[in-house]
Amino acid sequence: MRQQTDVKLDNAFVVNDLDLYYGDFQALKNINIKIPLNKVTAFIGPSGCGKSTLLRCFNRMNDLIESARIEGEIYHHDTEIHGKEVDVVQLRTVVGMVFQQPNPFPMSVYDNVAYGLRCQGVKDRRILDEVVETSLKQAALWDEVKDHLNRNATKLSGGQQQRLCIARAISLTPEVILMDEPTSALDPIATSKIEDLIIELKKSYTIIIVTHSMSQAARISDMTAFFLLGEMIEYDDTDIIFHNPADQRTEDYISGKFG
Repeated sequence: MRQQTDVKLDNAFVVNDLDLYYGDFQALKNINIKIPLNKVTAFIGPSGCGKSTLLRCFNRMNDLIESARIEGEIYHHDTEIHGKEVDVVQLRTVVGMVFQQPNPFPMSVYDNVAYGLRCQGVKDRRILDEVVETSLKQAALWDEVKDHLNRNATKLSGGQQQRLCIARAISLTPEVILMDEPTSALDPIATSKIEDLIIELKKSYTIIIVTHSMSQAARISDMTAFFLLGEMIEYDDTDIIFHNPADQRTEDYISGKFG
């Protein structure tokens, strides 16, 4: 196992000199960033700037793209996540993910949340019941579904489905939750509920969110990184990024001059 002596325990990830290529196309260019524990870190920038590509690096989802090639290092605490000893399935348990479109399995609400544990061999109904209830409560969904746990999850509203997907990720007790534009398909009321949930969840989890919404990033994130054409232009406290950015390109994007 490769060690990085300067990785502090207050960071979930440390990225060093990261380049990512899709074939000959360089999608990420020399990314260096530290993701703090138990904070919400937002990635912003125009479409195609690399923010979702970087997000998928943290749980090695880019491994599924045949043409993808990575240079550089990503440390999760003191472990480089591309090391030969790293179990990718275990990594994706520790680093959960919620996608842009709600994607509940076509099964009951209960079975959606219990699915991951059952895949790990957990059969004890008492344990499953406890995890399902706890996860749904953490996802602020329990009160709405507790009397309908056998209902097919695809019958829930879009906002409920997305919170169910968050509960499904929580059920495996991850450390980090990646969110790729989790509210872009939702109405304003459902979006507000998800944003409130994210603020509550950071007490227990590290959250990295990709969002196209400037107002959303400003409302819910502690740190914000601005990306443009595969480069990370600026990364700082959210208040600084939105009110006193160091780079003119950041200010131009936030003020709506391009995007």
